[in-house]
Amino acid sequence: MKGFDVNRFLVERRAEWDELESLLSRVEREGLSALGIDGARRFGKLYRAVSSDLIRARTELVDVSVTDYLNDLVGRSYAQIHAGTGQRGKRLLSFFVEEFPRLFRLEWKVIALSAALFFAGGAVGAVAVAVDSDALGVLIPEQHQAQTPDERIARDTARGDHGGHQAAQFSSFLFTHNIQVSFMVFAMGLTFGVGTVSMLFYNGVPIGALAMQYHQAGDDLFFWAWILPHGIPELTSIFVAGGAGLLLARGLLMPGRRRRRDALVAEAKQAARLVVGVMPVLVLAGLIEGTISQIHEPTIPYWAKLAFALLVGTGLYAWLLLAGRKPAEG
Repeated sequence: MKGFDVNRFLVERRAEWDELESLLSRVEREGLSALGIDGARRFGKLYRAVSSDLIRARTELVDVSVTDYLNDLVGRSYAQIHAGTGQRGKRLLSFFVEEFPRLFRLEWKVIALSAALFFAGGAVGAVAVAVDSDALGVLIPEQHQAQTPDERIARDTARGDHGGHQAAQFSSFLFTHNIQVSFMVFAMGLTFGVGTVSMLFYNGVPIGALAMQYHQAGDDLFFWAWILPHGIPELTSIFVAGGAGLLLARGLLMPGRRRRRDALVAEAKQAARLVVGVMPVLVLAGLIEGTISQIHEPTIPYWAKLAFALLVGTGLYAWLLLAGRKPAEG
């Protein structure tokens, strides 16, 4: 029985080692997806073959420099093959840091239309209350009808801030509720936009009515210090979700030369990315609404809450309007 021929082993196997090293260098630079399906299969096959070579080299006590080389090659390949979670994490981070803000700017028209529909509802609610205060019984939520603004302020001021456990529960409820509302506004785009338009307008009406009620009572400062800290990210999220719903409607109503089904699928992909991208903003809004928004003077002065709202709004829109810009974008 012939013994193990080290030189023959090195000559016969060197080509596949070199090929794996070449593919590995590309994967480390560009990611495994850069190889395509066939390239990834070849990469996996080479990895398994070189892993076997490493075992054999160790068994036959091949020169340590060769064993170390193969060990490094196999280890690096293993790291790339099993780095799916890390790669997904990087892609997810890239989506939120760069891709979503670019998509927001690309689809700004439908998002602006969504905001305009909401504020139109708000204007109707405010005007209705200014003309007839009895409209409050129809326009504002039931929980706000039992007390006047002054009574609510006195109650909340006397109550103080939420306890930690209560605030956490309230925040959890709020961002779950807000996510459900956003998905509903988005999904109603499948009604050719009628549902999305209606929901945006309808949700704006009570906000406008409440704002007018507090204005008439001379409690504007309390109202805006209460609403704006969470309202800026929350309303922005709803506007984006509404814009996503309008994208679905656009695919159905204005398919162009495409089949309506193809147009809807294309618009739905963009719309879904918008909705996913705005989810962290909704969570942020829920956290703020369940904590800072519910804490009033004297614990947190009104000016501090308004300054906080300005800080949140500046950070949010700096991300949406500036993040992910390429030189061509100016």
